Amino acid sequence: MSASPTESAGRPTVSEREARQVAEAAREQEWRKPSFAKELFLGRFRLDLVHPHPMPTDEAAQRGEEFLAKLRDFCETKVDGALIEREARIPDEVINGLKELGAFGMKIDTKYGGLGLTQVYYNKALTLAGSASPAIGVLLSAHQSIGVPQPLKLFGTTEQKEQFLPRCARTDISAFLLTEPDVGSDPARLATSAVPDGDDYVLDGVKLWTTNGVVADLLVVMARVPKSEGHKGGITAFVVETNSPGVTVENRNAFMGLRGIENGVTRFHQVRVPAANRIGPEGAGLKIALTTLNTGRLSLPASCVAAGKWCLKIAREWSAAREQWGKPIAHHEAVGQKISFIAATTFALEAVLDLSSQMADEDRNDIRIEGALAKLYASEMAWLIVDELVQIRGGRGFETAESLRARGERAVPAEQVLRDLRINRIFEGSTEIMHLLIAREAVDAHLSVAGDLIDPEKSLQDKAKAGANAGVFYAKWLPKLVAGQGQLPYSYGEFKHGVDLSPHLRYVERTSRKLARSTFYAMSRWQGKMETKQGFLGRIVDIGAELFAMSAACVRAELLRSQDDHGREAYQLADAFCRQSRLRVEELFGRLWNNTDDLDRKVVKGVMSGTYEWLEEGIVDPSGEGLWIAEADPGPSKKENVHRPIR
Repeated sequence: MSASPTESAGRPTVSEREARQVAEAAREQEWRKPSFAKELFLGRFRLDLVHPHPMPTDEAAQRGEEFLAKLRDFCETKVDGALIEREARIPDEVINGLKELGAFGMKIDTKYGGLGLTQVYYNKALTLAGSASPAIGVLLSAHQSIGVPQPLKLFGTTEQKEQFLPRCARTDISAFLLTEPDVGSDPARLATSAVPDGDDYVLDGVKLWTTNGVVADLLVVMARVPKSEGHKGGITAFVVETNSPGVTVENRNAFMGLRGIENGVTRFHQVRVPAANRIGPEGAGLKIALTTLNTGRLSLPASCVAAGKWCLKIAREWSAAREQWGKPIAHHEAVGQKISFIAATTFALEAVLDLSSQMADEDRNDIRIEGALAKLYASEMAWLIVDELVQIRGGRGFETAESLRARGERAVPAEQVLRDLRINRIFEGSTEIMHLLIAREAVDAHLSVAGDLIDPEKSLQDKAKAGANAGVFYAKWLPKLVAGQGQLPYSYGEFKHGVDLSPHLRYVERTSRKLARSTFYAMSRWQGKMETKQGFLGRIVDIGAELFAMSAACVRAELLRSQDDHGREAYQLADAFCRQSRLRVEELFGRLWNNTDDLDRKVVKGVMSGTYEWLEEGIVDPSGEGLWIAEADPGPSKKENVHRPIR
């Protein structure tokens, strides 16, 4: 008998609409707390939500600083980043040293044996560790940001926390398993199954790109529970012991960067998992994953800040030592502009990270958009930063550190940082997916009142009701987009101290209203087709990201000034960043309506139909033979288990 039309090799086939419905059901539906970024997209600049800058408690700061001092000593004396790069592996003694230090329990409560650090100090620790070796930063963040500790902290039972968190704090490494060979950002097609059997579930399936999976002791696994009597079914989260019979790590993957990470392919064949290991109810897996990522994504900006700080240090030192045409290259404007960009943007990235992290610690605001914006913006801007450093270094930027050392020069791993950093634009939601995710949250207020108007499946009665609700909402909202504090010349005067940052905050206020008007106009114009205008939505989100970064930079500068902590210099950096950012914003606004989106769609159709196949002639394709996507049919493993627990 052939496979059903909706299922092949156990993998469900879903329509675009069904996939969107799954994603929509997984997102948090309510806004129970205020959100600075959400208000920003609605044209309301709520500076009061982020200024004065929130601060950690004295006790939290003391505990965090004490651990950072220990971690710095460990990184300086025990970590050899060049060795990790060369051997493509973090030495076991380094990992065990991190365990003894408590680094695997930074975010775990002290009552479970963890350090109980705040999000702010956890990210400072990741920045520090990631500067010593990006692979160590990934090891620690994959374990704590999305591995077993975070979902259990948010959704675990008391029994689960008592059973697993002490292990995660000191001895066990964890990993998060969602992606499959044919499933990435579209989890509706998830094929790994978890079939109820008495007091257990039986797991079958294959997971790809399991960061930490090769060395993990515990796994968070997303699997589909079939609907049956007594079982709601749906995508569900489980804690799985990696040494369970039927679990096989089939491959340790290798990448262009982050050579030391333990990332693999994991197969489950008839793996029995106690029902007590299920996290949350059946069907809540994706919601658990998305909620975990709301703060979990902040670990990536931490690595970006580390890269920015290092790039600034190398750019400063190299540009002073290297001379061209009678003077250091820093004094040539073409290079100086790059250095200014690196310095100003690094300041802004740290401002965005610290502000978002402190907001997460306070738990006063809903930071789902802020966390996503921080990940999106930091990953994109850090890539530009390190690319500029490679350019400043010239041929030496392209040369490996080992080659530089071999011929007697300082072993600066600029090309390695470029390779290591590239994955951040893909990890934990690619830039393209982040654009769509943030855009969905940004227009939530509109869809809440007018969504039924553009839904083809809604009845005329529903549409009429939605029209009435929309009329009331927009009658109150639209007039507020006409004028605001940004048009008053003395607004935000408390941000004027030598350097005047108040014009930038007035710009943010005016531009947030312009952004909201542009979004409303687009929804009116395209209605139900709005979701297909991904180019437009991406630019809307990018404008919002710049406005958020400008706000964070100004607020951080004022915080540092008030603490007498390099305040004058911070104001200069914030001013430089805001001026650079405003140029990018104006360009993005211009491209909202003047772009090649329609033409691009025509060209894509031509490419995919073979119209331009002649353009590919005259080359040799060096790609090897094989499937585009590896087969991942359930069944017993035919490969050696390369799982390598570290003790």
